[in-house]
This record gives sequence, structure tokens and C-alpha cells, in this order.
Amino acid sequence: MVDIRQSIHFANYLKQQGWTVERIGEINYFIKKFPIIGSILKVQRPEEINYDIIKKLCRKYRVFQIILEPGLTSVVSTANGHNSILQHGFKLSKSPYLPTKTLQIDLNQTPREIFRRFKKDARYAIKRGEHLKIKSFSTPDEIKKWRESWKNSVNFKRYVPPTEQLINLRKSFPGNYSLFLASHNIVGSVIGGALFTRSSHDFGYYWYGFTNSEGRTSLAQYSLLYQGILWAKKQGGKVFDFEGVYDPRFPNKSWLGFSHFKRSFGGYEVLYPGAYIKNRLPI
Repeated sequence: MVDIRQSIHFANYLKQQGWTVERIGEINYFIKKFPIIGSILKVQRPEEINYDIIKKLCRKYRVFQIILEPGLTSVVSTANGHNSILQHGFKLSKSPYLPTKTLQIDLNQTPREIFRRFKKDARYAIKRGEHLKIKSFSTPDEIKKWRESWKNSVNFKRYVPPTEQLINLRKSFPGNYSLFLASHNIVGSVIGGALFTRSSHDFGYYWYGFTNSEGRTSLAQYSLLYQGILWAKKQGGKVFDFEGVYDPRFPNKSWLGFSHFKRSFGGYEVLYPGAYIKNRLPI
């Protein structure tokens, strides 16, 4: 099962954000160029690690830093896994870029079976929110409204992606490859939203979610996430990925709250090794 960061859709998305993408042997290599000093090379969750290609790209783009975030397959298939990466001059970073621990749900079940495996509080919240009206947004104007609702729902310190970035994401994940959902109250005001993506017929992902005070009171986030899970299954997905929960190996206490929320949907844990960094002098 190919990680979303190795999909053509994600490659197109990063191109829209100013990255150069080299796709070699169905592996995405992301390059961020900086004037004078060179480039950063990022390789995220590849199926395999090809150090020869990495060296060639380092020479081609004058790379001064390599960020390697192995997938489960690439760690297993690399001799001695972690030790092999260290032998190539990398060091394990204390601050990973991608979530190092996540939850996944097996979608090869009926919707009823999936629902029954949710914890009691999630099942209660979903039933309580059956009266909420949930719509999908797809046009640039709708996504702008969706983003404004998100911005108005959170503290000013909370990062909210720019409208253009979200519109580019939708363009890069067109049709049934992304889903912007919004939950409305009885008068039609947006009280919560969620964004889902998928890389192929295998994986569906929960990327972003928000609720305002009314949405939190009505527990709207549970219904939104549940609809995203059903959407991923309807598209033929085999696995639904929650895109990160709290990992004590790389503690970030701000993750504890939404990790508790995600865990109420059950699923099984998946652990990744983290991010490896190698600094080098550009050639």
C-alpha cells in the first residue's frame, strides 16, 4: 500500500507549493531550492531507499540537507533497518516532520461492523449528531468559505493554511480524491469542517478538522469524521488513516487532546521510525 506522499496527487500538490519533484522508479523526491545556499531534499515514506539516486540528486541540486522519513516497507527491506540508515551518515531527528504514530481502521468490514468497533462515546456522539446537516464543498468560492469558517473557529495562534493552498490541494486531489465537508446548524451556519484525501483505492486519510464552540457542544466533529470514514470505504478504500496521534517517543503535549478524540474510533496503532537528517556541503 503506497503512502499518500508517494502518490502523483501529492507530488502535484507540492509542485503548486513551489517544490521541485523528481519521480524516479515510482518514488517521489522533493527538492526545495534556496538562492545561493543550495537545496533541501525530502524523501517521505518511500517503498524503498535508493542511496545512489539520493547522491545523484544531491549533486544535481546542490543539496545541503537531506530529510529521510522511511516507510515501514523501506525500513524492513533495508539491511539492518535503522543501523543501515545511520551507516549512510544520517542521524535521527528529535523533531519529526510527519506523524510518527498513527491509527488505522480496516475498511474491509461492513459499515455496521466499523461502527460497532467505535468506543461508546463516539457511537453516542454520532447518534446525537444525526440531525446535523453535512455538505461537501468543492469550488474555490466554497473552499474559501470553508477556510474562513475554520479561521473564525480557532485561536489566532492556530495555523490555518492559506486559501490558495487549500484550493491548490483540491486541484491536485480532484474529483473523489479529496473531500471538504462542512457541518451546519439549523440556520445554515457552518459549525465544523473536515478534510479527507486518498492516495489510491487503498488508503483514505483524515487531514484537517475544526469546530467552533457550537460545533464542539453538539459534538459535530464525530459525525464529520464518521462521514469521512464512510466516504473512504465507498471509494474502495481498504484502510483509513487518522494521520497522527500522540507518540511518547517524540512527545508533543498539544497532540493529547485530538489523539483522545481519534482513539474513540478504535483502530490499530502503526509506528514509524521518525525522521533522519543528513547535513552536507553542497557540491
